[in-house]
Amino acid sequence: MITNASRPTAGSGPEASVSLSFDDNRLLPFLYGEHDRHLARIEHQLGVSIGSRGNTVTLSGNAESVAMAQGILESLWQKLLRGAEIGPGEIDAAIRMSLNMPEPAPRPPAGAPARPAVNGTGAPGELAIRTRRRTVEPRSPRQATYVEALQRYRMVFGIGPAGTGKTYLAVAQAVSALVSGAVERIILSRPAVEAGERLGFLPGDMKDKVDPYLRPLYDALHDMLPADQVAKRMESGEIEVAPLAFMRGRTLAHSFVILDEAQNTTAMQMKMFLTRLGEGSRMVITGDTSQIDLPRGTVSGLKEAMRILDGVDGISFIHFQHGDVVRDELVARIVRAYDESDREIPNADV
Repeated sequence: MITNASRPTAGSGPEASVSLSFDDNRLLPFLYGEHDRHLARIEHQLGVSIGSRGNTVTLSGNAESVAMAQGILESLWQKLLRGAEIGPGEIDAAIRMSLNMPEPAPRPPAGAPARPAVNGTGAPGELAIRTRRRTVEPRSPRQATYVEALQRYRMVFGIGPAGTGKTYLAVAQAVSALVSGAVERIILSRPAVEAGERLGFLPGDMKDKVDPYLRPLYDALHDMLPADQVAKRMESGEIEVAPLAFMRGRTLAHSFVILDEAQNTTAMQMKMFLTRLGEGSRMVITGDTSQIDLPRGTVSGLKEAMRILDGVDGISFIHFQHGDVVRDELVARIVRAYDESDREIPNADV
């Protein structure tokens, strides 16, 4: 339980001071971080002064920033009380969520429920995806919008730079839907396009040849399910990982279908894939239009789909930006630098 008392700083209207008390000393080291590193990170990012003494934390500074810091610490404390782990990633996520107002939820398709059915635990209004190995929560306002779209829409496009969680969250939602019985199987697909390299002849059977392209999807699956369950479900056909070329001629019913790296589909491949949607199925298409590896002059199926399907009822487009990168802070700076370079020297349209 958290108690707090606040008072304005004398002589300065916009300044404030808040004291927070936490009643479980066993959890304090996880909240504060080693050598108070978590508190220092919040202090640095929000420009507030944070002092800790025993189980009491005092926040002072700009009233708005103090309120943000208070909200961050209270939300982190609630996570600890629920048994969640708190590390640098969770600290950064809480700061990111506080600094950006959540986007409005996408317009629901005709006949959709007013609110999504949230799979997971947490405070009211908190979006979370529960899988066998972990509970996955959004780490940016746009991720929250994306998760809500995944739970509302039958078809969702997640578009943006690497590190924004597009594929990871989609796989988490797919696993959650499978274990809850909402769908009967998961189908994960990618176009087998080389990223500017020439791999040449690859030994082995078809699975051996295409597995390198699909490895990121396997990695996400193993984060959500124990390895033995992944293997068992793949053997039974409940989970299928296949290159895009294997989708032709199929109708995918009662399935959660994900197409990753969709920027490397041709226009014909994209149309073929989208029209595989069957009864009781959901589709998620993810990609980054700044990393197209198709031959020069080939139109990206993702770009064409964005143009043709924009505004179609029942389809949601979520566009991520470099500010949504949730990997290492350096990755966000790299993505930002490349975005700025692209604006200065635009690439030829593909």
